[in-house]
Amino acid sequence: MTAADRTAAASSAAAEERILELDDLGVTFTTETGDVHAVRGVSLHVRPGETLALVGESGSGKSTVAFAAMGLLPGNARATGRASIRGTDVVSAPESELAGLRGRTVSMVFQEPATALDPLTRIGAQIAEVIRNHRDLNTREAAAEAVELLRRVGIPEPEERATAFPFQLSGGQRQRVVIAMAIANSPSLLIADEPTTALDVTVQAEILDLLRGLTAEAGTGVLLVTHNMGVVADFADRVAVMLHGQIVETGSVEEVLLRPTHEYTKRLLAAVPRLAVAETDPTPAHSADAPIKASATGASAIGEPVVELRDIAVRFGRGRSAVRALDGVSLAVRPGETVGLVGESGSGKSTAARVALGLIRPVSGSVSLFGADLGRTRSRARRSLRSGIGVVLQDPVASLDARMTIAECIAEPLRVHRRGMSAQERRARVADVLEQVRLPRSLAGRAPRELSGGQRQRVSLARALVLEPRLLVADEPTSALDVSVQQSVLEVISELQAELGFACLFVSHDLAVVQQFAQRVVVMRAGRIEEQGSTASTLLHPETEYTRRLLAAVPLPDPVLQRQRRVHRLAGRTAGGVEVSA
Repeated sequence: MTAADRTAAASSAAAEERILELDDLGVTFTTETGDVHAVRGVSLHVRPGETLALVGESGSGKSTVAFAAMGLLPGNARATGRASIRGTDVVSAPESELAGLRGRTVSMVFQEPATALDPLTRIGAQIAEVIRNHRDLNTREAAAEAVELLRRVGIPEPEERATAFPFQLSGGQRQRVVIAMAIANSPSLLIADEPTTALDVTVQAEILDLLRGLTAEAGTGVLLVTHNMGVVADFADRVAVMLHGQIVETGSVEEVLLRPTHEYTKRLLAAVPRLAVAETDPTPAHSADAPIKASATGASAIGEPVVELRDIAVRFGRGRSAVRALDGVSLAVRPGETVGLVGESGSGKSTAARVALGLIRPVSGSVSLFGADLGRTRSRARRSLRSGIGVVLQDPVASLDARMTIAECIAEPLRVHRRGMSAQERRARVADVLEQVRLPRSLAGRAPRELSGGQRQRVSLARALVLEPRLLVADEPTSALDVSVQQSVLEVISELQAELGFACLFVSHDLAVVQQFAQRVVVMRAGRIEEQGSTASTLLHPETEYTRRLLAAVPLPDPVLQRQRRVHRLAGRTAGGVEVSA
């Protein structure tokens, strides 16, 4: 055999090892205003047991690449080039062939499990359906395997959970169910589109541990689509960076995250909030060039509390089935101050925020809002008090009415609480608040669907601020945004807070963001306050083991440091009697 033959054979063998291979992939969408080239000339591959992370800002084309690899592009999309999975070209294959491929050779884990699961079908039946679609098993055999899959992905009491509906599970459990469905038929390739975005740090760490164990055990290749650089550092072997539909940089995770060469990658990494942890990182990630912003604004937090919760208890349900959501919770937020409310899913942080809003009545304790006792105010007075509160929620798509224009969405609180305002005055106020959140006035006539994710979140912020509130309650306002958009939204909130002096109750599972943004932090666990204090003292020098565990679960965007932290964390869990895969 000649040298050329050996080279050709080696090249062919390497190609055969590739589970996924994209060669000059292009995707064009046909729209009313013309063709939109979403993906241009993308070439990449994934080998068995390897994780390739596809990163970039919203609109960069990374999710389009993932859906093209699955053959799930919408009807107005046209793909060119080649997308091969185990030798099958997805671009040219008929739908009948792709149907046999999906779920068997390639599976997908979607960002939001609530939309990926049928709310009217029990969990076990949904998993069993995926199994029976590809394997010749009877109903009883498929049901038994569904229970085993739930056990495999760490769902407690799997026999009981198999009979539950999706709404009866936590967010982390629902994501585990989606993963169970994805691995039900032992696929060669797993495509994960933002699989941990909506999860708290400890659940996120558990999901990544689970996926890492599955890839090591079965040799499954993973194409990971994410904007979380900590997750990339923790989980990926290689990284491909996308900008405007093209790959601008690729390499090992160490090369791209520690020694980036493209200016866009450098800007992307510079926008990542970095957690400073004294115990595990003697050189805090925040340098003199990137100080913790909260320290500069904390001095303005003076005066009587804008909102104060005193010894609050909340119960959901009645009798023996009652669930204790809050127990003895006391906290306060003062003018100009941001208080971060953190904790795992189910810790009670969102419930505490709803109590502060007057949306949940506690069974005991009291709530003071702007100096008035909410429990003793009549409905008209309560409504007047609520007009002083602005709310920003996690998902701007769900919180904005798709039938309204941007101007109508923002003006809605004015129509409810400022009935004396004329239409002209409302339009002027909407224009002013659009400028405050750094959006052009020209967007006023557009629909929410015509805006990017970051623009929609700024519209939500504009609507929250249109009444010039004294209190802003922000519940996970940036978790679904990429890092650069997240940074800009937080900067807008900080600047407006400095200008307007409103108090802010900031609910988040992102401890790095809280460390940058809040002056004080309240750590919640199982409906109780575990500890609270200044952000610097609580997060840099935590007093409780629970807070230390939360901090240890936060992935750092440095693959070397993160590998050390993961080994330390897993060693601690193993020492506690829980065996996990490293």
